[in-house]
Amino acid sequence: MNDDAVLVAVGPRLRDLRRRAGLTLTTLSQRTGIPVSTLSRLESGQRRPGLELLLPLARAYRMTLDDLVGAPASADPRVFPRPVRREGLTIIPLARKPGGLQAFKQILPAGPDVEPEPRTHPGYHWLYVLNGRLRVVLGDKDLVLGPGEVAEFDTHLPHWFGNAGDHAAEFLSIVGPQGERFRLRARYLPASLP
Repeated sequence: MNDDAVLVAVGPRLRDLRRRAGLTLTTLSQRTGIPVSTLSRLESGQRRPGLELLLPLARAYRMTLDDLVGAPASADPRVFPRPVRREGLTIIPLARKPGGLQAFKQILPAGPDVEPEPRTHPGYHWLYVLNGRLRVVLGDKDLVLGPGEVAEFDTHLPHWFGNAGDHAAEFLSIVGPQGERFRLRARYLPASLP
């Protein structure tokens, strides 16, 4: 795909990303500082994107510029994650494709007890605790998970995560759109006969 073809495809791609994220033009405008009219012209292909518009959009969608515009993949399959820190939580993206299932490593530092503030959103969440103790509030359930424990749930259920130990809690998260559940496939291997 040449550069012109990539630029022509950016508008529909931006519209699709916004819709998948469940955002309105107004909400995206508030997050990026880009006027609604400019966002609309970008999505319809009436305006060519420049770095001054693509950089805030990439930040809003938490993706690289290459991923935002759908640049052809390089031969290097490695992901070079850029950690994001919010209110003490470190989020490390482990995938670089927008939409579908997204994978993250998350690190919650130890700290004072915090009152849970459960939230909801469309989607499905699977998590796996690597280290530490993770407090997970799911609806009316209050659980503490340790290393090797797994939880999965529909994110319409009010949920919240917190550190339940004296050390950082590290866990993997896989988050997908509503209806897209994490599935495991396994082969049956018969036991060896004596």
